[in-house]
Amino acid sequence: MVNKAWDFFYKFHHLTCLLLVSLLAVALYFTRDVNYLKFLKNQHKLHNDDKNNSSTSSSSSSGRCDFFSGRWIYDNKSTTYPIYKERECSFMEDNYSCEKHGRKDLKYQHWRWQPHNCDIPMFNGTALLEKLRGKKLIFVGDSMNRNQLVSFLCLIDPFLPKSSNKKLILKGNLYYFHDTEYNTTIGLYWSPYLVESNADLVLTYRAKGRAVRIDSIENHARHWNDADFLVFDTYVWWSNPMMTLIWGSFGSPDAIYQTVGKKVRRYEMALTTWADWLELNINRTKTKLFFMSVSPYVTGVDGLSDCFNRSEPIFTGEHLKATNDSMLGIVEMVIERMERRGVKVEYMRITRMSEDRIDAHPSIYKKFWVPLTEDEKTQPRSYSDCLHWCLPGVPDVWNQILYDYIIKS
Repeated sequence: MVNKAWDFFYKFHHLTCLLLVSLLAVALYFTRDVNYLKFLKNQHKLHNDDKNNSSTSSSSSSGRCDFFSGRWIYDNKSTTYPIYKERECSFMEDNYSCEKHGRKDLKYQHWRWQPHNCDIPMFNGTALLEKLRGKKLIFVGDSMNRNQLVSFLCLIDPFLPKSSNKKLILKGNLYYFHDTEYNTTIGLYWSPYLVESNADLVLTYRAKGRAVRIDSIENHARHWNDADFLVFDTYVWWSNPMMTLIWGSFGSPDAIYQTVGKKVRRYEMALTTWADWLELNINRTKTKLFFMSVSPYVTGVDGLSDCFNRSEPIFTGEHLKATNDSMLGIVEMVIERMERRGVKVEYMRITRMSEDRIDAHPSIYKKFWVPLTEDEKTQPRSYSDCLHWCLPGVPDVWNQILYDYIIKS
């Protein structure tokens, strides 16, 4: 009888302990989610506060003036805007040459960005090339980074030696320019998700159906980890409502495939893979890291592109964008976590300054690599490019700011 009593007491005590442990685990889980949600709400508030801040400036913790808080000023009298002429840039591409493809209204070229309490430094291409002498600057990401790369090359074009072979070379996923006199390489590594995916092959990335190896980045990273400056971006490719995530190798019978929605969660997983790899492998004393915030693209209430026939920036508080504020919060959370671990990433907050420039997208004034249907031709909004930017234009401002960071690094 005594043994049975002890046996009952032991089992009861054991079950009670298990129950307490379970309750503690659940409490911790929900506490984590609550804190996580609080973080996202806070980021959303900060993002909105930044939008409403038109008269005050904020500075970074390093004391650097906040270049990203300011306003657009129309300047058609200055000889410095636009900084270069579209037709004079040796590196210009048909995706961004809006004037060449029929755009008559060129006011978009004359808006300059004015930070609230400071000025963006004058661009000195000679000083920049000296800073890049013997070094490598690589943009890593999607077509937004290609847009920025072309802008960057157009900015330095007039400062390059006459002997320079002003051509871009495609080698695997790396699209680059090399100047022999300065021994500098400036290029784009195509990797739209940063992690590995079935959209990585440059010539076949338009294939339908997105599959992403959410925890694999090594095959990409080994091509850019020796760079002195790395500029990352990834966002728009994550906007697909459904995506297949893969654990394991493509085509492997042992691989695990899972088709999911949950944009924010899968975006966080990919950025965590990217951050973990950098923490373990990047040379922190050599390589300077940058991450571009979202370049906004615009859609109307009917889901169609809404930059067609726009000739003025937005000054009315109108918001026609497809920017997920929760995903912005994820980027900031990951970068803050990296900094706590000793990996410094400069977060280039170009979203807010770019949102107003609905007038500066190519719209229909570009080369379309896939022939338009007769039905599309009658509905310009159905095929207008409201994602990329005409050049000269908005990405030049991003690069002027990047220039200041590089010069002072």
